[in-house]
Amino acid sequence: MLEPARQAEIVVVGAGVAGLTAARRLTGAGIPTVVLEASDRPGGRMATEEVDGFLLDRIARPLSTAHAELRRTPGLEGLVLRPFSPGVLVPGEGRLHRVGEPRPIRRARGAFKTARALASAPRGGPRPGWAPRSGAVGSPLDQARLGAALARLADTPVERLLARPECPASEALPTRGVPSRTVEGFVRPLLAALLCDPELSTSSRCADLALHAFARGRLCLPEGGAGALPDGLAAGLPPGTLCTGVRVRSVSTNRVVTEEHGEISCRAVLLATDARSAARLLPGLRVPDFHQVTVVHHVAEVPPLQDPAWVLDTERRGPVAHTAVVSRVDPTRAPAGRSLISSTVLGPPPPDLDRAVRAQLAGLYGTGTARWELLSVRHVPDAVPATPAPHDPQRPVRVMDGLYVCGDHRETGGPAGAIRSGHRAAAAVLADLAPESAHRAEHLAA
Repeated sequence: MLEPARQAEIVVVGAGVAGLTAARRLTGAGIPTVVLEASDRPGGRMATEEVDGFLLDRIARPLSTAHAELRRTPGLEGLVLRPFSPGVLVPGEGRLHRVGEPRPIRRARGAFKTARALASAPRGGPRPGWAPRSGAVGSPLDQARLGAALARLADTPVERLLARPECPASEALPTRGVPSRTVEGFVRPLLAALLCDPELSTSSRCADLALHAFARGRLCLPEGGAGALPDGLAAGLPPGTLCTGVRVRSVSTNRVVTEEHGEISCRAVLLATDARSAARLLPGLRVPDFHQVTVVHHVAEVPPLQDPAWVLDTERRGPVAHTAVVSRVDPTRAPAGRSLISSTVLGPPPPDLDRAVRAQLAGLYGTGTARWELLSVRHVPDAVPATPAPHDPQRPVRVMDGLYVCGDHRETGGPAGAIRSGHRAAAAVLADLAPESAHRAEHLAA
């Protein structure tokens, strides 16, 4: 509950990842801050729900260990990232193949030479160290080219990626030095899953950044669910900073009007809600398009896959873009002796969703799914902000002096973009209202 004085130095509206990041930075600089959240818990789209002992994410979107924001942001020091197996598993010839494991440049060159030798060698028994030919990426030579391309991308500075000509990602893929068969059979579905954009209308720069993170790190899940990220940020706030169950009706540069507590006076307001809620409070604020995501959670007594891998359906045999036995990656997400399988559908779900998903997963995992229990279906129409070309990855966070806005809709979609936006918004607030504190905060960060 808010103090009777109903006053605060800074009011942050929204306790998602962006708002909590900004609040951590503001309170760390000694600025009294209040965070107002309409729901009963922080996190927004990153919240995790517990159902019958299972931890269910609203958006089953993997993170990457390459995101520096997950390591350097205060409050996330204790965040445990559970990595998937290297690369991803894709279907081919009736089984799953591991593809897309980035290798150092020198190893990639060696693999490329080995692939040439294998391609010219007489046919015989299975060759050690190579998987059988997969329809997703083609021959071993194509796989070596893919590994070399990912290795080159991992070593490319971000500045060079952002300096490339910008166009829709679907148009840029043929120019990235990967065979067309590999582009269509692996890179395109991989990017669609990473960006939650099946049409790949996303800016090529955002797509390059997503592939860069994939090549430099490992796909992973936060231990304890996606909600562990906002929970870690909220735990470090001073007592009384976070106020849940408070709905905001209007904002201005020096006050916030709530339904439960009336008017709150302040020196500045930072809107950290989703884009639609921000536009309702600030008419005229641009609302982007969004990519829809539906997550289907099933429970099985026996895990259909022992490997803690991310499975990508490159053959597009059903509505599911990617799936994983998440309890193999993070055992805290399911009770002992039971397995949680989370599958993601991009775009609007089909009317016979459960039947279609079960049929597709039976083919992917090579096991029956009729006895699986449907635990939950979560459809999020505004899951990920669309970032078509041309896209500004650092949209202004200052509306006017005393009024600011942040969120992944001001950066690139996802937790890393939300964290960066929260940092930028807090820096703008500190620079406008407390230059000395801003200088001290920058010095401490350095």
